[in-house]
Amino acid sequence: MLRAGFDSLLSLVMFLVFTGFAVAAFAFAAIAREDAYRAADKQTKKFWLIILGVNLALALLLPSSMFFLQIAGLIAAIVFMVDVRPALAQVSGGGRGGRRGGGSSSDGPYGPYNGGR
Repeated sequence: MLRAGFDSLLSLVMFLVFTGFAVAAFAFAAIAREDAYRAADKQTKKFWLIILGVNLALALLLPSSMFFLQIAGLIAAIVFMVDVRPALAQVSGGGRGGRRGGGSSSDGPYGPYNGGR
């Protein structure tokens, strides 16, 4: 009985993680501009939306007995999030490494910080 409860809890957690990751990857793919995919030298936006949309559908519709298909979809979402999304952000000017707008290191979210002067 305890094992059955653990298995159902594990299945629920995996479903939530896979589905949440699929939704996030699909949302990021949909938000990015079409020309950013070409500029980053990645597959087209339509390609990624189809792949990630199928992944999302698999995560939502397939029973846990089709686990290998869910793993394949998770791998596609991981590839998008780890490889494609950072390349799109870098091309679009939203990279994590640099500051937007070329401000100084003392700039805050509303402008320069002058130490209370």
